[in-house]
Amino acid sequence: MAEYALSEAGRGIAPLIDHTNLKPDATERAIAFLCEEAVACGFAAVCVHPCRLPYVASILSGSAVRPCTVVGFPLGANTPEAKAFEASDAVSAGAMELDMVINVGAIKDGNTDAARADIRAVVNAAGRAPVKVIIETALLTDAEKVLACRLAAEAGAAFVKTCTGFSGGAATETDIRLMRGTVGSGVGVKASGGIRDLKTALAMVAAGANRIGTSSGLAIVTG
Repeated sequence: MAEYALSEAGRGIAPLIDHTNLKPDATERAIAFLCEEAVACGFAAVCVHPCRLPYVASILSGSAVRPCTVVGFPLGANTPEAKAFEASDAVSAGAMELDMVINVGAIKDGNTDAARADIRAVVNAAGRAPVKVIIETALLTDAEKVLACRLAAEAGAAFVKTCTGFSGGAATETDIRLMRGTVGSGVGVKASGGIRDLKTALAMVAAGANRIGTSSGLAIVTG
């Protein structure tokens, strides 16, 4: 296995990183490298599309890195039943964490019951696997961001997360502070979208994030 020279700050932030490759054209070789880097650097998780999950779970078996996949990705417009099936299927395939996309339209409508039920369906289907709820900050007002975070917490989510990266926007310190202030200390906050260097990652942690989603994990920890 390759060895990487992590910076001092990189070693500190490595356990917070979800090393991610959600490109539609990601090859098996690219996914293998992703896993190799994650294990060598001590990242929290490897996040890939569901079709790559069994392969990732087999590579990461015996390591401390957790296989992770996405649900309702990237638009969040699937039915709760479809998302619940995705979640259950992913756990059966080896997922130890799930990142789901919220029903953005329900949030925009102010339909709190539908948005909450959508999240709860995934949380229930996931069992013990923590669920991170992507609220897609670029599409929401501040009031809607607060509502989405509150509903995620009420539905049993383990984390709230900023962006998919597929609907524009990026994680910002302002959004992280708002999200952390809404969910308090009992729910995690994952900053994702546009985090490509150590300075940005550290700024997100300082603002209240305790997980970082990025495809640039290796660059972040090695400087």
